[in-house]
Amino acid sequence: MFSRKFQSCAQLMLATVMMSFVATAPARAQQATAKLPNVVILATGGTIAGSGADSTTTVGYTSATVGVERLIAAVPELKKVANVKGEQVFQIASESMTNAHWLTLAKRINVLLASQDVDGVVITHGTDTIEETAYFLNLTVKSNKPVVVVGAMRPSTAISADGPINLYNAVMLAGSKEAVGKGVLVALNDQINAAREVTKTNTSTTDTFKSTELGMLGYIQGSKPYFYRQSTRKHTLESEFDISKLDSLPQVDIVYGYANMNRIGMDAFIAAGAKGIIHAGVGDGSVAAQMKPALVEARQKGVLIVRSSRVGQGIVARNGEANDDELDSVVSDTLSPQKARILLMLALTKTNSTQEIQRIFYTY
Repeated sequence: MFSRKFQSCAQLMLATVMMSFVATAPARAQQATAKLPNVVILATGGTIAGSGADSTTTVGYTSATVGVERLIAAVPELKKVANVKGEQVFQIASESMTNAHWLTLAKRINVLLASQDVDGVVITHGTDTIEETAYFLNLTVKSNKPVVVVGAMRPSTAISADGPINLYNAVMLAGSKEAVGKGVLVALNDQINAAREVTKTNTSTTDTFKSTELGMLGYIQGSKPYFYRQSTRKHTLESEFDISKLDSLPQVDIVYGYANMNRIGMDAFIAAGAKGIIHAGVGDGSVAAQMKPALVEARQKGVLIVRSSRVGQGIVARNGEANDDELDSVVSDTLSPQKARILLMLALTKTNSTQEIQRIFYTY
């Protein structure tokens, strides 16, 4: 009899424990979910949202056909690393990205990151101008929370499409503590690069994004970021640029250097209203003899000139291949022509002083 009572008590205790476990299971699951970071994906189009005629189409596909909800649904593993929400900001191929798009995107990111409910932001983007958008955001986002720009070299319909793993890595990175304060990041091919230094180096391969001279920031492996260095130039919270009240940016254009170049392009840009010109010279930003009068006349009209280089690596030396003091021009430091254009646009919203703009180029 004692044995039967003991057995009955044991069964009752077990039943009570099981009922308690079942009752608290939803709460525990909710608590576990709440511990995940909250990441917002802002979709802008590009190859990562592209589609081809068949699974072997990796060129000649159509960009920007897949919406953000389908992108998220295609990577169910995202739920393991973050609480994800998506917004379709634009649906364009990135070669069509404009200053207006940048201003809209930066303002939306600043609103999102100001919320305590958002821990990081991912931007899906076409690869053609991903480095430019990333650098613009690097200078205009006002938060130390992670911002990761991601894309793909193969459309979503292709065999071995790289978009899903790139998106997974980007969301994981945007929700990580390791990425806090690192500035805007570009993450593709299991590699992490700084917005300031990264560039597209190949037309079609998946390892196209590199910081060829200064080096990548780190790797992504096993759902974890590994950082080995960081950019020393000011960005995000330390940036002096405020775009919150801007509806447009000054017109800045790029004149490309080559043998036998002429001033036709520069004159046309200035006639069309350019406030600044990036002179993408040969070598160390050299200025051809026939171009010097055009630069002098441009300055007389109040147009700001920045000497950059088409080479892609190295510092453009002030008063090196041209007398910048005499020309009253600015040098781009290590910035590529396309990134120098971005910095000059933002600098011109603050000042027209060549001395002050030169300080800005040595700061960012």
